[in-house]
Amino acid sequence: AITRVDGAVQLNESLCVSCKLCGIACPFGAIEFSGSRPLDIPANANTPKAPPAPPAPARVSTLLDWVPGIRAIAVKCDLCSFDEQGPACVRMCPTKALHLVDNTDIARVSKRKRELTFNTDFGDLTLFQQAQSGEAK
Repeated sequence: AITRVDGAVQLNESLCVSCKLCGIACPFGAIEFSGSRPLDIPANANTPKAPPAPPAPARVSTLLDWVPGIRAIAVKCDLCSFDEQGPACVRMCPTKALHLVDNTDIARVSKRKRELTFNTDFGDLTLFQQAQSGEAK
């Protein structure tokens, strides 16, 4: 149900069987679960022939929750792929702490860091050179 398409991870909800293993396996906790009922019936719906439904239980964890009649579907961030302006979280962050980066940005920054590290003057390393030459004797 979860595949990688053009570098993006996509979820095919029609293939999801609600096993929740993807959420358990994700080391980042990036996958949560949201349920849907086959029909738009409120959780505490009562019928004349059925006893009153108990109130919905308090949620413990989306990985542990199970409510009869509700199909749990994996939900993950899609970076607001439907919005031309990009992710809403990036636009709305009051401190501008979030930035959307792509592979070229990462490669450029990594290259710059390597260049800065390579050109760093480490000072006087003769102490270390003497220790190494003393060990060789």
